[in-house]
Amino acid sequence: MKVIKSIFVLLLLSSARPVLASDLISGEMKDYIGFGAVILLLLTILAAMLVLLKAFKVMTKVILGPKAYAEMQAEEAAAKAAKKKPKVSVVEKILSLKPLSEEKSLIMDHEYDGIQELDNPTPAWFMGLFYITIAFGVCYILIYHVFGFGQLQYDEYKTEMAVAAKEKAIYLAKSANRVDENTVKLETDAATLAAGQAVFKQSCVPCHGDHAQGVVGPNLTDDYWLHGGKIKDVFKTIKYGVTAKGMPTWEKQLSPKQIADVANYVKSLHGTNPANAKEPQGEKETDDDGVKAGAKTAMLAKTK
Repeated sequence: MKVIKSIFVLLLLSSARPVLASDLISGEMKDYIGFGAVILLLLTILAAMLVLLKAFKVMTKVILGPKAYAEMQAEEAAAKAAKKKPKVSVVEKILSLKPLSEEKSLIMDHEYDGIQELDNPTPAWFMGLFYITIAFGVCYILIYHVFGFGQLQYDEYKTEMAVAAKEKAIYLAKSANRVDENTVKLETDAATLAAGQAVFKQSCVPCHGDHAQGVVGPNLTDDYWLHGGKIKDVFKTIKYGVTAKGMPTWEKQLSPKQIADVANYVKSLHGTNPANAKEPQGEKETDDDGVKAGAKTAMLAKTK
């Protein structure tokens, strides 16, 4: 019975041994082992070839004798030296020049008065550049002067000036709306006053009258001001309003440019003395914004 058990255990171990061996070694490890075996085989072959080469040299030396072997090596060294090209400098490579040691092979047959000529052609890179310039010139003439696909200098200048004018207009439109009570300036041109007059008629006439003579609001043409008569004061009053006295804020209804225009228009009305003007209110101020009443009146006449 014990013998049967022992045989059975041996059979199990013998059948399980290859399974255990294959489970312990992964597929990647097997690849490494195979690769290592191939490398080892190649190194062995290389070592064998080196040994054979060394053996052939020894056999050649023995067969020829030391003297003949030395002569053969000298001939091989001379042949290698003859085939070896002289060193060429970087400048010679760039300019495609031949070294001085090869000048004799470049001398042409003819000579004049003892002067000889070398057959040293123009470098290839220079000739390539020369042909490229010819091709560029032909293409330029065809594109700009024959078919008219491209703009000449004067036409290009006009195009760039037109683009610059559009960009300038866009910039001025944006910069005009960046004005505030600190940066506003007194303007006297007709376009600004006309724009301000349009805004005034639309938004300011009910309280200040059609000639700014004053209705509910104060007279805007005399020397008296409730909240300051300078251009910055007028801009600020229009922008933020005076809610305590019934004047609304206009910064949400009007753009900064419109507020500046109407402020300049109000300044241009100073000294116009309209009919039925309301009595002065506030404190008297001198007009120190740099525009006389007569000039304002003339500018106002141009806007009507």
